Amino acid sequence: MVRYAKEHKQVTRRRIIEKAGHRFKQDGIDGSGISTLMADAGLTNGAFYAHFASKDDLVAHVVAEELHTQVASYSTLRPGRPGLEDLIREYLSPEHRDNPGPGCPSAALLDEIGRCDDGTRQAYSDGARAILEEISARLTPEDPRSAQAKAIGLFTMLVGTMQLSRALSDRKRADEVLELGIENALAFMG
Repeated sequence: MVRYAKEHKQVTRRRIIEKAGHRFKQDGIDGSGISTLMADAGLTNGAFYAHFASKDDLVAHVVAEELHTQVASYSTLRPGRPGLEDLIREYLSPEHRDNPGPGCPSAALLDEIGRCDDGTRQAYSDGARAILEEISARLTPEDPRSAQAKAIGLFTMLVGTMQLSRALSDRKRADEVLELGIENALAFMG
């Protein structure tokens, strides 16, 4: 029996989480079986249980990591409101709409997360809280708590607009939804 270093197991676990995140956002949580997820990571089904207790356990870790990565990416934006404007334009872009795999987990998975177990919903709640705190801090740096309601409104506007645009079969109309979403989000920001 081959024994691997602890680092190898961590790297492998990280790869499974990363590949599963992409697959979940592309095909949905329910549309992604363990065999597909493990094949994406270049592993056998049997290796899954060396890293996760269940698919629900994997989903919770993926959701936590996806949201953590999303919040971390905000550090590359310009400070304050200009960075938030950049975020709005990037979020509501045709590129994001057409490529859910590397995109926002909320826009791709929110309906499924609501039906997941408590561990996944808690992971989502923690990650969403961090996103809302980041948006609040950009809206009102001197008093982020005062902008919490507006941050919730803005975030839900972005997620809902993206979901609607993805659901439309008419490409021209889907693009229009994104363009109007940008206008509405910028106006809502004030």
